[in-house]
Amino acid sequence: MSLFNQLKALNENKDSIRIGLIGAGKFGTMFASQAIRLPGIHVVGIADLNIEACKSNLDLAGWKPEIYNAISLDQALVSGATCILENYTDLINEPRIDIIIECTGNPVAAIDHIISAFDSGKNVISATVEADALCGVSLAKKARDAGVIYSMAYGDQPAMVCELVDWARVCGFEVVAAGRGHKWNPEYRYSTPDTIWDYWGLSEEQAKRGRLNPKMFNSFLDGTKPAIESSAISNATGLLAPLHGLNYPSGTIDEIPMLMRPRQDGGILNGSGFVEVINSLDSNGGMLDYDIRKGVWVNLKAANDYQKNCFEEYKVQTDDSGKYFTSYKRWHLIGLELGLSVANVGIRKEPTGVANDFLSDVVTIAKRDLKIGEILDGEGGYTVSGDIRPSTISVHQGALPLGLSAGAKLVKDVKANSIIRYDDISIENQSNAYKLREILEKEIC
Repeated sequence: MSLFNQLKALNENKDSIRIGLIGAGKFGTMFASQAIRLPGIHVVGIADLNIEACKSNLDLAGWKPEIYNAISLDQALVSGATCILENYTDLINEPRIDIIIECTGNPVAAIDHIISAFDSGKNVISATVEADALCGVSLAKKARDAGVIYSMAYGDQPAMVCELVDWARVCGFEVVAAGRGHKWNPEYRYSTPDTIWDYWGLSEEQAKRGRLNPKMFNSFLDGTKPAIESSAISNATGLLAPLHGLNYPSGTIDEIPMLMRPRQDGGILNGSGFVEVINSLDSNGGMLDYDIRKGVWVNLKAANDYQKNCFEEYKVQTDDSGKYFTSYKRWHLIGLELGLSVANVGIRKEPTGVANDFLSDVVTIAKRDLKIGEILDGEGGYTVSGDIRPSTISVHQGALPLGLSAGAKLVKDVKANSIIRYDDISIENQSNAYKLREILEKEIC
């Protein structure tokens, strides 16, 4: 039976998967726009620090005021409406809510929310992939210990790559590489919220219309979000990080099989089993035809001549040897696709991606020369960006993980393009995020 039919069956039986949503920004609002169209799913409550902005976003997403007019969670559960509130703990402590969806985008706050949800026996779908990159393995262990499910959010690229990798492996293929696309130019590493829209290809009017956060979108452009998502993919699938960071090879979708193969076979990889990001710009900065900028892909290898011949017989697009083949989804729709995670967790009781190993890490890199006393502003800001490294290297270097960088104060000068280390900063070390990360690092050491 399909997931959608099972959702319909829940609805026909006057039952539902009951959701508590933390954060009504872009991701949360995108999910909300679909949730009112899905049978068997009830958003019982939405917690956001800015209630008026939350209501305005829901209006924008097509919600009528009567949908979110419940004055309490109890009334929402009885009426089928939604309660808007400031305090996320009310959602977590409500025993009739089945799943907490965390989509604040703030890893330190998200980890507090997630741990609190586990302690209350709640399953969690996290759209804050920054938390996964920082200490996803520790969060997954906490979920197992609590007897609940912790899942990446489908619609975000990591969960979609996990699906492709799982498909390939279940079919019996060797996964040579997997990842996402991006529009990349090395100068983007220095982009700030002031320069994002010209680089991104949107006008100020379009950004305002979409209520787009320039800091968040800048994290996509400057390489931080690709590193975060690649790290999450690596830790969930067992694929490895490139030794010196993402390479961003340029290529169309049809060129991925040639690029994403080992060097000995003509590709750019140091072996088999890596994450990478494909660049949709050519060497002159122009967009390539049939690009994977907004999509995800997996590159696999025929096991023998028989499988290679099957590729040929069924007219599969491969590399020039006929051995390597790429499967892909050209687009991802972010929060508009989150219903798949909700149905998987709520019905099948399985995650759409979860960290299994601490293989990859996101290190903090100075965007410019930084001086003693400066405060780092974290992901997508003016001071730092992130790039991926193998965790065995980053931890032994004492590299500051990007997820802990916001609010850290420099105690040393740091040159542009340098990896910032714990020794370079002072940091609040009592947060759950810091403590979980510390546990991970001790295991590596």
